[in-house]
Amino acid sequence: MEQYPQALTIAGSDSDGSAGMQADLHTFFARKVYGASVMTACVAGNSYGIQASVTLPTEFIDKEFQLLAEDYQIRASKTGMIANSELIKTIVKNYQLYDFGPLVVDPVIMTKHGNMLIEEEALSTLKEELIPLATVLTPNFYEAEKLTGIQLATNSDFESAAHKLQKMGAKNVVIKGAHRSSEQTEVRDYLLLASGESHWLSAPYHETDRINGTGDSLSACIAAELAKGTDVLTAVQIAKRFVNEAIGAELTIGHKYGPINHWAGAELIE
Repeated sequence: MEQYPQALTIAGSDSDGSAGMQADLHTFFARKVYGASVMTACVAGNSYGIQASVTLPTEFIDKEFQLLAEDYQIRASKTGMIANSELIKTIVKNYQLYDFGPLVVDPVIMTKHGNMLIEEEALSTLKEELIPLATVLTPNFYEAEKLTGIQLATNSDFESAAHKLQKMGAKNVVIKGAHRSSEQTEVRDYLLLASGESHWLSAPYHETDRINGTGDSLSACIAAELAKGTDVLTAVQIAKRFVNEAIGAELTIGHKYGPINHWAGAELIE
């Protein structure tokens, strides 16, 4: 029996709803895909910042994977922030055990401002065990620099970094451009496909603090489209438009760094 498209987020819960698992589920809903979740951690925070976090026991994460596999037909999956090597290894083990479709890996290791979000020793585990499973890898500007050791100053630097990430095992790579200052007029992302074909994707730059969850939502949108059977190029193009629309239509929620507007992105024509 044909079932409604289902996608999986493997990520932490963000209590303010702007990022992490909540942003992923908002995105799945907006793109008309049913969203399931494997929770790896819980974060307590609001628009001012994160105040506390806990990770879940690996035995519980194993059970989440097992029970979803027994009942659901997950057609694509994505990962979010995975703070340590033990969690990464647990996710890799379970993803290899069950058929949950193509995997979008959002290597949440650094913020747009260059702050670390993952333990330094977990980087090698990420590179050696999780990235080789990626159908699509979506590092931001700083994460691509951290993973490759290449400073991204020119177009050719982006191209070299993407090829290096492919050599780590990722089939397709999207390197997100930097959000630097109000002097910008656009944000350009670089996509390198498994075939060797490449594309520059451009969208207007929006001067706003309401950008929490942009990376989560981009990778979740790609996963949602893959769950519907969309090809990688089209999935990434839709995701770029979705996030740009969501950033451009500000929501006044919270007092400082707010969420993007997933309702705006939901209005995209297929």
